[in-house]
Amino acid sequence: MFFPQLARNLEAAFRDVKDPKPAVRAAAAKDLVRHAETARSRVIGALESALGDEAPMVREAAAEGLGDIDATEALGALLVAVEDDDQLVRQKAILTLGHLKDSRAQQRLERALRDPRPEVRYQAVMAYPRVASDRQDAQKATADATRDDDPHVVHVAFRMAEELAEGGPLSKAILARAKECLEHDSPRVRAVAAIVLATSGDDAADRVLLGVVDGTVRTDEPEDVAAAIDLAGERRLRGVDKALERRAFGGVFKRDPFRWHARVALATMGHVRARTEILAELGSRSYERRTLAVSAAGKARLTDARERIAAMKDHPERAEPGAVEAALALLGSEGVDA
Repeated sequence: MFFPQLARNLEAAFRDVKDPKPAVRAAAAKDLVRHAETARSRVIGALESALGDEAPMVREAAAEGLGDIDATEALGALLVAVEDDDQLVRQKAILTLGHLKDSRAQQRLERALRDPRPEVRYQAVMAYPRVASDRQDAQKATADATRDDDPHVVHVAFRMAEELAEGGPLSKAILARAKECLEHDSPRVRAVAAIVLATSGDDAADRVLLGVVDGTVRTDEPEDVAAAIDLAGERRLRGVDKALERRAFGGVFKRDPFRWHARVALATMGHVRARTEILAELGSRSYERRTLAVSAAGKARLTDARERIAAMKDHPERAEPGAVEAALALLGSEGVDA
């Protein structure tokens, strides 16, 4: 019989982070994170030391752990780790710097944006907007990254543009690049560029959005497919109904993974069957299906569902409380009658 190893207590973790075996040291570094609240300075010191370990797996665990505990105290050591010989350690260090959102890392990450290694640029593009002290700097770096030779870097740059859009309008440079990238060689880039452009209200993206929904523009990024379906519904794209119906209702043995997104999109567009099925699922015997229906009814603004969802508020056994609260918040504003 296999018995899972229990997490180490504080002193055991400090002991094992110096064990002769690299795997033990790496596991101990991860366990140290659990004790940061009670012994923060000691934990950070041990993880900083582990960043200099001879084994890459230990250095990687240390870099990740410092991010998990928001260790801005270790900024200097993390900046050094950006130049680590191991690819995964470099990536973890840059990712942690982005997580810490400390502007003192901005200059170092600016250099990483120009690194000859695409994996370093990829992580730097994600991290830089989060540490940039000026929104204009963040947008310029993001726009520049959309011209990268590596489509994965371009893709993540547009993902960061989506994040920047949450804080205000995107720059003309980013939006212009999004429009240009509707013709990019990479389908994943075309898809995410269309999402950024459509979110800003530009209907030039509609053709590509339709392609993502109907599958003619293929991307292996699930988040982008879901976002395209959501936007198709919100924008009430012409000609998208059949593709949404196939996703929402098609398949007997293999259902579309985005069928609930498609139902919400159709319901938002006034599709009778989609609205009827969402409302019916509120009474499902399955907890998961009821919760999905609650979320769908809220997103589709089905105000006829408001009373039934409100009745679930003090009954967590009927649907996930967070989904109920979110749906009621959406249905509290003017909605679409089912």
